[in-house]
Amino acid sequence: MAQAQLSKITSPSQALAQKRGYDYDLVIVGGGIIGLTLAAALNDSGLRILLIEARVQSASVMKGQAYAIHMLSALIYQGIGIWDKILPQIETYNRVRLSDADYSGVVEFNTSDIGSQDLGYVAEHQALLYPLQEFVKESPNITYLCPAEVISTEYLENVATVEVKIAGEICKIRSHLVVAADGGKSRIRQAAGIKTRGWKYWQSCIVAFVKPEKCHNNTAYEKFQSSGPFAILPLPGNRCRIVWTAPHDEAKELCALNDEQFLEQLQQRFGEQMGKLELLGERFVFQVQLMQSNRYVLNRLALIGDAAHKCHPVGGQGLNLGIRDAAALAQIIKEAHSTGQDIGNIKVLKNYERWRKLENLAILGFTDVLDRVFSNKFFPVVIARRFGLWVMQRVRFIRIFNLKLMIGLKGKTPELAKGE
Repeated sequence: MAQAQLSKITSPSQALAQKRGYDYDLVIVGGGIIGLTLAAALNDSGLRILLIEARVQSASVMKGQAYAIHMLSALIYQGIGIWDKILPQIETYNRVRLSDADYSGVVEFNTSDIGSQDLGYVAEHQALLYPLQEFVKESPNITYLCPAEVISTEYLENVATVEVKIAGEICKIRSHLVVAADGGKSRIRQAAGIKTRGWKYWQSCIVAFVKPEKCHNNTAYEKFQSSGPFAILPLPGNRCRIVWTAPHDEAKELCALNDEQFLEQLQQRFGEQMGKLELLGERFVFQVQLMQSNRYVLNRLALIGDAAHKCHPVGGQGLNLGIRDAAALAQIIKEAHSTGQDIGNIKVLKNYERWRKLENLAILGFTDVLDRVFSNKFFPVVIARRFGLWVMQRVRFIRIFNLKLMIGLKGKTPELAKGE
């Protein structure tokens, strides 16, 4: 992995001494997938970009995190020019099966519903992270600092200043704009005084890798139970990623079981469609949260990804919303820069907020309702949701609408995703 470095420059003090006025046009705090995506999307903008990441080793890589990658996200990476490096390392799925406990009616989404070869993809964290890191490090306009720690930020009318500690040396950097891509507990957001709204759910998620006896046939599953959703995502090497949602105490008890006992419980929830299961590696638990920032922008500051919002993992929306944020903000910044506007001015940044805040809120609300309706034993709700599944099975345009909503093909499409 990366060592402490200021790419293409011998030392921070020398670099800053050589510059006058603004040191960078844009400073991105957070070098995870979302921050890297924004930097990569601005690669051809002509802007001088500084990307700051605190940790050399990603916690998500260590935990083997994996994600559903939706069609719109894939199109964005195609537009950036990096998809050909990502695709060989991930798995496609061309069928999604949606079911509710013991109800016999199963809603099946197929590629014919949207006229595409695939419905989506599943990627482990490093399959996205490493190609993005390599792409960014090769860009002459992007300086990548890792490890480096942001000590403080200040936003004035015409400039933002960021104090950064790297290799024991503190540098004060002047920029037109700071972008917070530093996660759900964003220190940049908190320091700016931006409040959030939301709640922690009564549920936690258990995530693990398994290897089934039979082929997964590039099929993704979303199996709803009254305790919470259960997702099965296909991965390369005929492996699967499971995301098992359950009430906190139940999730803790399940994770405390030994491997044999856990597999016995898992097999009951997983089903017999792929035969016996083999548990691969460790399993992890995390609490589920919904969060929406009251503001996405201030003068000289913008929030993207989990720094701006978080949602229930049902439907695999979280990372994809962040990728769309990055593409949208990159488009707003490019358009402003090309017309000579100040990219950090609040009037420019409000265009990004108007675009993304409402769309994100719609998806946050959709996932919240989906979880609450299906994680429910109240008989009238059970009848209503099963009637909804019955209708979705039989009415094609409703099925297609819901599929397009979940994979990002509703709402405003960033220019990056439109191709030539």
